[in-house]
Amino acid sequence: MKFEIVKKLENSLGRAGTLLTPHGIIETPAFVAVGTKATIKSLNPEQVKNAGTEVVLGNTYHLYLQPGDDVVRDAGGIGKFMGWSGPTMTDSGGFQVFSLGAAYGKDMSKVLKITDPSLMIPERFDDSDAPRLATIGNDGVSFKSHLDGSLHYITPERSIEIQHNLGADMIFAFDECTSPAEDFRYQEEALSRTHAWARRSLEHHLKLKQENKKDIALFGIVQGGREEILRKRSALAISEMQIEGKGFDGFGIGGSFAKEDMNTAVAWVNEILPEEKPRHLLGIGEPEDLFMGIENGVDLFDCVLPTRLGRNGTIYTKTGKISITNKKYRTDFSPIEEDCECYACKNFTRAYIAHLFHGKEMLAGTLASIHNLHFIVNLVKKIRQSILDENFHEFKKEFLKNYASL
Repeated sequence: MKFEIVKKLENSLGRAGTLLTPHGIIETPAFVAVGTKATIKSLNPEQVKNAGTEVVLGNTYHLYLQPGDDVVRDAGGIGKFMGWSGPTMTDSGGFQVFSLGAAYGKDMSKVLKITDPSLMIPERFDDSDAPRLATIGNDGVSFKSHLDGSLHYITPERSIEIQHNLGADMIFAFDECTSPAEDFRYQEEALSRTHAWARRSLEHHLKLKQENKKDIALFGIVQGGREEILRKRSALAISEMQIEGKGFDGFGIGGSFAKEDMNTAVAWVNEILPEEKPRHLLGIGEPEDLFMGIENGVDLFDCVLPTRLGRNGTIYTKTGKISITNKKYRTDFSPIEEDCECYACKNFTRAYIAHLFHGKEMLAGTLASIHNLHFIVNLVKKIRQSILDENFHEFKKEFLKNYASL
């Protein structure tokens, strides 16, 4: 993997770049489509590609349980298994540690509630059924499968082995995602565990890479909650971590944030992380957050929201989200957006898509997801172009002026 900065955003941490992977070039900043179980829900790979998507991400926890990482390995890796020829990523399963453990039974795995719930965004929305309890120890995590209740134990080494079997171009170190509601003492304890797991992940990754001669890039994950001292400590520790002179190929910024943290916690981290390596903000995908993240030096984002909202009838437009099932759209024979080039907008009307939702037709979620993914992927492409054209701030101001968040 090779990362190159093409243009920097003046007076900020933002930049436009290119990320060369074994399966193609990603022009950054870029939005990563989430294919939790090696599928972007309701879409086939051609539809995902036609939306402008350059890279997809699979979920280690889910693929480990079903169909099994050995099956994906024997199929030729996640890309070949799912019929996707472009770049791929897998997460470490660390967020499942959070949703199965600290967040279990506390209504935290979906949306965190510390201040105003509308301000909170989680690291990654979980598309699975409600999971069982996980227990975190210093060596690893034991948990029950949400599929059949079977017991499993994941260590940093096992997470890396699973991800090497899944065979993505870019993978993540095993980490512990914490709720911002936890006190400073626990955040510090969890951070110490994350750093120890990061070192073990890096060591095992380098060993497997040497043995298998695979060109896989490993990203270390920065944690620390909303605490400035912990975030900075984590960024420094992960960026300086090396095994025999070799460190992480890129960095993930994990944890849970309030929206205002895009201008604080993300900036704290990216001011410390080495400029020459890519940074991925885990689980973030709302338009406002994309602008703030990019301005503060983020290169990659992933989130299930475009397809999750689409399947539930909530659709992105330049003036904000609309609920296509509202009565007024039943006789609206205009496209979702007049100037949108996605398949749904070029071929169907709001009235038809509303009809599909009211009729509970499968095509409803597909068309809404096609539009939503196209909207978010291409918004990030436009933000990238605005950096190249040196009019980022004007584009941001104009877009956010028209976009009303629900």
